[in-house]
Amino acid sequence: MNHPVQMFDYHAWATQILLGRIKELPPSVLQQEVNTSFPTIGEAFAHMYAIDKCWLSVLSGTSMPKALEECLPLQQKILRYSVDDFANAFSELAEEYRAWFRNQDDLEQMIVLENPYAGTRNTRLSEIVLQTVNHGTYHRGNISTMLRQLGHASTMNDYSLFWYQEPAESV
Repeated sequence: MNHPVQMFDYHAWATQILLGRIKELPPSVLQQEVNTSFPTIGEAFAHMYAIDKCWLSVLSGTSMPKALEECLPLQQKILRYSVDDFANAFSELAEEYRAWFRNQDDLEQMIVLENPYAGTRNTRLSEIVLQTVNHGTYHRGNISTMLRQLGHASTMNDYSLFWYQEPAESV
């Protein structure tokens, strides 16, 4: 299996694992105020989703400024989703990524990335996939901290645990 694809599969799995843990808690936990990087867990998941969607748009050929313009409004639109709504949205987006992967011959292909926050650079498609995964890992850590601040345990969703799971369907 291709390493960036496997890392994306981990990203999708880990997000569902964390959502599964939150599903065990009272539904209000998504909207409880926390003094951390995001005001609520729901806002953290909404941000993750919007940025995942943005990177898929960039991978599919949309300029980053246009992708951000199209995707960032999603964050406000979905921030009050239920756990099931988030789980379904992330699952559907993971399938969109997998369809994109199936149509790629070369994840090492270079594109010009026009990042409005950092400038322009040549970037491999695989680097964008790994950025997506890394961004998700960072925010799952934020969410785990938020859960602890709200008095709830999180759940392990480390890459090393993913190694021991049933193999996902190949892309």
